[in-house]
Amino acid sequence: MTWMVTGGAGYIGSHVVQAFLDEQIGVVVLDDLSSGHASFVPDGVPLVQASLLETAAVATALREHAVTGVVHLAGYKYAGVSVRRPLHTYEQNVTGTVSLLRAMAEAGVASIVFSSSAAVYGTPDTDLVTEATPTAPESPYGESKLIGEWLLADQARATADGPLPLRHTSLRYFNVVGSGREDLYDSSPHNLFPLVLDALVDGRTPRINGTDYPTPDGTCVRDYIHVADLASTHVTAARALAQGGALAPVYNLGSGDGVSVREIMTAMAQVTGITFTPDLAPRRPGDPARIVASGAAAARDLDWRMTHDLASMVATAWRARQVAGQV
Repeated sequence: MTWMVTGGAGYIGSHVVQAFLDEQIGVVVLDDLSSGHASFVPDGVPLVQASLLETAAVATALREHAVTGVVHLAGYKYAGVSVRRPLHTYEQNVTGTVSLLRAMAEAGVASIVFSSSAAVYGTPDTDLVTEATPTAPESPYGESKLIGEWLLADQARATADGPLPLRHTSLRYFNVVGSGREDLYDSSPHNLFPLVLDALVDGRTPRINGTDYPTPDGTCVRDYIHVADLASTHVTAARALAQGGALAPVYNLGSGDGVSVREIMTAMAQVTGITFTPDLAPRRPGDPARIVASGAAAARDLDWRMTHDLASMVATAWRARQVAGQV
């Protein structure tokens, strides 16, 4: 059994690759390195440097490496920027997924775990998001992820009576943080953890946007999950599909309670040993007070568990940031 991880040279993808290796499952990476790092791909793991839009190249890679399933993480992942770059976002995330599914059909690969997003929910009118919560994405990024789920479902229906019916599931999650290895780090210029850590390393003061929300400490509450927990669940889903298990079309990987931005700032100071008082700024337009998801369905079917607390999330992210700064 060999699985292809698209986007496997990225922050999340490289952790998924490592999770496959830990389970002694063969893996190959497909990545155009537009935001990934070749150094994140372990020695001995094949790296196919190609875009998802290159259908023929993707199909060739699937055949040459005898791939039996795909974990699809590649895509343009910046929700805020996607508002300014909708065409680019749709090309990378929607057209890219169409190209991948076409290549899989040509190569006879019929299992896929799709990295979706909680952005498909937009601003839900509920304190706890479940898979039954209505989808209402508010950015091209969120829309593209929802369309990706539709594509999988449509292709599964279209192939249901054929020799290779598509088997699929999509994993929706919010904020992925921490590090499972010191040499794998989050290099995103938009995510909260690297923004705060970079500010502290550079001697700048991190900022909180909005302190008057209807939450216990006045700051936004969000789901934060550790990247290693997320990665292992992708492998569990891949195994289930490979073994013919019955999976739901979508699962939320949520904490069930969430943490606030102020709690994160406090943990950052405690773990790094850098004392600071965050700058306080007004709310940003469109930031809901609280978005937290239930992970009950994933716990039931995919053994989803949160094995890292906030201190561990911050500590592993901080150590990886320190190592990255020495490279």
